[in-house]
Formats: sequence, C-alpha cells, structure tokens
Amino acid sequence: MAALKLAIIQPSYIPWRGYFHQIQKADVFMFYDDVQYDKHGWRNRNRVKSANGTTWLTIPVAARGNVVESTPINEIRCASGLWRRKHWATLQQSYGRAPYFERYAPLLEEFYSRREDRLAELTIELTRRLAGELAIERTRFVRSSELAGIEGAATDRLISLMRAVGADHFISGPTAQAYLDEAKLAAAGLTLEYMRYEYPEYEQLHPPYDAHVSILDLLFMQGASAGELIWGRSAGEETA
Repeated sequence: MAALKLAIIQPSYIPWRGYFHQIQKADVFMFYDDVQYDKHGWRNRNRVKSANGTTWLTIPVAARGNVVESTPINEIRCASGLWRRKHWATLQQSYGRAPYFERYAPLLEEFYSRREDRLAELTIELTRRLAGELAIERTRFVRSSELAGIEGAATDRLISLMRAVGADHFISGPTAQAYLDEAKLAAAGLTLEYMRYEYPEYEQLHPPYDAHVSILDLLFMQGASAGELIWGRSAGEETA
C-alpha cells in the first residue's frame, strides 16, 4: 500500500510557489493554525512585483502591545481599515497588463470584498481557491485545530499529528532539518523527505527577476501553465 503523504504549514497570505508545491505533493495538507502567531512571518503578508520594485502587501492585525505574539493563529483578527481596497488596487496597478490578470481578477475581487475579519479564515480560503486554479484536486485539506488528542512538542507532536490523519510519510521544508529528530520518526515507522526548491525562471513584468514573490505573480504571467514551473508536467501530459 502506498504511503499517505502529509505536509504541514501555518496558514499564510498569498504564499509563494514552494508552498503550493508542498500542497501538490501531499495526500493531506494540514494548515497548522493553532500554534502561536509569528509577528514578522508570512501569516499576514507577502511580496509582489511592482514598477517601484518588490512591494509588501501586509494585512494589519488587531492587537494591543505584544499580546498578538502569544495568540494562536486561528484567533488573530484583521484590523479594520482600507487594507482590502489598497491591496486590490496595488495588484491592479502592478499586474493590470499581465497576460492572465483578467483570468484571476474575479476571484481576487471577490476575496477582497469579503468582510470576514479572522485572518486564518481569509488566508486558508484563498489558498484553497488558488490551489484549485493550479489544478491541485486530489489533496485533502485539514486544520490542526480540528484534531483532538494531539500531544507532545517538536518531533513528538509531529508524530501525534501524523497519527491523527493516518499519515506515514512527512513532506517537510528544508529548514526543519535543524530540529526534527529523524531517528525518532524512523523508530515510529514514519518516513521523511525534505523539499528542494529549485524552480525555473519566468518572465516577470518588472525586472529584475525575483523568485520569492507571491504565487499571484506566476499565475498572472503564466496562467494555466503555472504548475509546469513548479512541479513540471504530469506523467499523463509527458506521454501525451
């Protein structure tokens, strides 16, 4: 029987293509939404290309002092204000002339019209919609906050999460090599692989090329063929 592959990442705002590569490789993708919010991470921000250079799009979050840093991601709320209008305007100004901007404009216009104020609800929904646009259809999505009986920390917690969804193979980002106990995973009968983020360049509207921008840049420029610049052609396409 083939191994059930699991990938786990915190919910993020319009992630880069490596995030979607992990989704595509996994049988189950887990949004790790009940861990502590990281104030300067990717939960509420990402980068896009513009005529003025690489630009941050940041969703302001509601917080008093440093309270936000001890709050689980799924409890973080977006601050009120005009951020939705500003982000959509920036995307229109930056990518209005991109070959496939009009293809994805309705999806994004709908997203930026939503009144939901919980950060994770917004970012998870948009990530799932964008995964669909990349033709990722077989991956099952779950949230860590939905799972009962999760115990331990570090590698022990990972094992508990894997057991909860029936996974026996873990797909990890490369930085986890610094802290994962590979021997403990092996002793539990679980296998492990690390991602290798090696992607080809593509034409961007605003040089110089930047590989580490939101997936929106790739979609706007490549349309339905965007996946070919992440995981390549599927086996069926290669033999067609």
